Amino acid sequence: MKTIIEDNIDILVVGAGLGGTGAAYEARHWGRDKKVIIAEKANIDRSGAVAQGLYAINCYMGTRWGENNPEDHVRYARMDLMGMVREDLAFDMARHVDSAVHKFEEWGLPLMKDPKRADLPADDLGKGAYMREGRWQIMIHGESYKPIVAEAAKVNADKTFNRIMVTHLLMDDAQDNRVAGAVGFNVRTGNYHVFKSKTVIVGAGGASNIFKPRSVGEGAGRVWYAPWSSGSAYGLLIEAGAKMTQMENRIVLARFKDGYGPVGAYFLHLKTYTQNAYGDEYESKWFPELAERVGKAYLDTENQHFSHKPIPTCLRNHAFISEVAAGRGPIHMVTVEAFQDPHLEEVGWENFLGMTVGQAVLWAATDIDPKYINPELTTSEPYVMGSHATGCGAWCSGPEDISGNIPEYFWGYNRMTTVNGLFGAGDSVGGTPHAFSSGSFTEGRLSAKAACKYIDDGKAEGINVSQSKLMSVKRKSSNL
Repeated sequence: MKTIIEDNIDILVVGAGLGGTGAAYEARHWGRDKKVIIAEKANIDRSGAVAQGLYAINCYMGTRWGENNPEDHVRYARMDLMGMVREDLAFDMARHVDSAVHKFEEWGLPLMKDPKRADLPADDLGKGAYMREGRWQIMIHGESYKPIVAEAAKVNADKTFNRIMVTHLLMDDAQDNRVAGAVGFNVRTGNYHVFKSKTVIVGAGGASNIFKPRSVGEGAGRVWYAPWSSGSAYGLLIEAGAKMTQMENRIVLARFKDGYGPVGAYFLHLKTYTQNAYGDEYESKWFPELAERVGKAYLDTENQHFSHKPIPTCLRNHAFISEVAAGRGPIHMVTVEAFQDPHLEEVGWENFLGMTVGQAVLWAATDIDPKYINPELTTSEPYVMGSHATGCGAWCSGPEDISGNIPEYFWGYNRMTTVNGLFGAGDSVGGTPHAFSSGSFTEGRLSAKAACKYIDDGKAEGINVSQSKLMSVKRKSSNL
């Protein structure tokens, strides 16, 4: 029989991606006397959606430099998700995200500087002269992004358990609808772990590989989202009884064919565009049909362009899919024009070398030079994607100063699910699109602060888990 290991703790962080690391880091600040444990099914140094690196931090306001305000980001997210947004949660993330990014730089993450901003005072160049890629992204040298951020979490947590697959949350016997910890097993040794905890912060991942990938065989792992994200964020929360939102919202994205390289940097930074097999621009041809579906709030059919910029992702991808279904595929990204500029050519290659190395390797191996050949695009398989990017996840309480007068949005503690003592961050929080890595880390910080207050307010007193319940959950876990 494998060893059973029990821990009695204050804050359990499940999952150590960017959301979980943010929670562990912040929990120490507000809970100096609290025991904080991280349970990660892989290894914290290379886990989560940014495991192999990232080319850009996708969410940065630049508020202190007059670039964007949190209100601007809420409007952008609301437009792109066509209204399916918890504006209170999105605003709360946006107003705090810049401080998280500044922390990353302090910890050693190399952020690219914009030479055009050299007029800033010398002592301020580290905090405002970031190189932009579109309105919301800033460029980074991100191969070591996750290890740098993980180190901050490790030094602040009392202990980090790697290779622990948390399978079930424990519910309190003393009070209905209150979390009491979690259980899981070590994927290497088989040891069974029981974490009796006053609060739990779920920072686990969304769900990929639910649908068969378009790339098969060796390429099956080349999905857009982390292939190891098994929907554990949702499985844990749903079984605990947490109210969920937007779980029917599946996202289908445009990707470079076979390598699954993302297209955002090309559209935003290189200003590329797409064409069909006949070399025609096709998006505007679908405006009348799309306008009939969504109304003129999003489309200006008279002037044949989208009323909002950038084009809502779902509408752009619908035009893509419709064009292929009409027999005018394949679709290609027009890179030949942009790559005539040596700087943009360098940026285009660095985009993949810093984030999706497999795409650069594939192009080199198949003799595709985007300076002379427009690469083919495809659509991804559907993902039930977490709220770091779209909208799926738990229905969570918002911050008191924004959501306090709306009972449906506020029930005491920021980022707490409808289960008492159970908090979320990143993929597990529903309705907060376009948070991405920096926003997920920020949400982890917000949830940890609230979890500490929940404990300090005495809400976790008297928790009890019976031995019979422990044995029942152990049997469920053993059957997985």
